[in-house]
Amino acid sequence: MTDVLTQVLADLAAEGDRLDALVAGLDDDGWHTPTPAPGWDVATQVAHLHWTDEVALKAATDKAGWDEVVLGAIADPEGFVDEQAYALARRPDLLDRWRGTRTDLRAVLAAYPQGEKMPWFGPPMSATSMATARLMETWAHSLDVHEGLGAPVEDTDRIRHIAHLGVRTRNFAFGVHGLDAPPDEFRIDLVSPSGDVWSWGPEDATQTLTGTAGDFCRLVTQRVHRADTDLVADGAEVERWLDIAQAFAGQPGEGRSPR
Repeated sequence: MTDVLTQVLADLAAEGDRLDALVAGLDDDGWHTPTPAPGWDVATQVAHLHWTDEVALKAATDKAGWDEVVLGAIADPEGFVDEQAYALARRPDLLDRWRGTRTDLRAVLAAYPQGEKMPWFGPPMSATSMATARLMETWAHSLDVHEGLGAPVEDTDRIRHIAHLGVRTRNFAFGVHGLDAPPDEFRIDLVSPSGDVWSWGPEDATQTLTGTAGDFCRLVTQRVHRADTDLVADGAEVERWLDIAQAFAGQPGEGRSPR
């Protein structure tokens, strides 16, 4: 297991533990508290994380199980994922199931052969890429749960992995919108929660992006409207990217409305 994978798995565990601690003491009414995602309550958010962790396990270990999931998604591309979350959200053992699945997934990813990739809904993923994607989604859905419950959430430097994923998926975001990706790299400088500056791209790039890492990560996970961030774009292509950025596989979502 590489040092990078070790760190991502540790941060994934920490993000899951933070969400677990928030929901563990909820009563039935608390689990059915609405969240900012339309039609999704707290239970649905956790159920979606559990289901996706379970599917990631199948992608890594169970080809027949993975193929069955793919066929279900093909048969109902618009509603399949949501229906799985709605069904699991009704289970009284949801929290225990999620705890077990996320623990099992981390163990499988830690032992996954280096250099090999597992299938996914987008491009195939290495263990490190899958762990980063699970961290991204766990963090993003946790934001929704925190907001729904009126609980403050403090950013940590664990979001560096999410920021990196957001940068690396730039060309994917253009492609999923049917657009040609810009030929040149952008310069991106983001202020981390601890105050350091995280940078990507050449220093002499003609198009640049600056702001806080927290706002950037919220934007690429579609947890905030661009107008409500502190991100500053310099260049037409960067401007266009901020309107379509997404760090997750699949078709573009509707995003969030301006506050």
